[in-house]
Amino acid sequence: MGIDIKFPIGLMFSILGVLLTIYGVVTNSDELLYSRSLGINVNLWSGIGMLIFGLLMLFLVYLGRRKEPLPGSSEKKE
Repeated sequence: MGIDIKFPIGLMFSILGVLLTIYGVVTNSDELLYSRSLGINVNLWSGIGMLIFGLLMLFLVYLGRRKEPLPGSSEKKE
């Protein structure tokens, strides 16, 4: 099929999302850190968003590979 850019993008966003989410959970009680963002834990919420996006990309890669016929199978391409 060729190069699928969704895999490295999904992997990168998933790893960074996990790291940012962990940092957000660890620093959740630091009121001084989040005073500039009106008390919203920006690290936690952006990490969760990045993690969801990365997992969505990896899921799309999985679906794309499932639909491709195996090499050597008797299915004809039309």
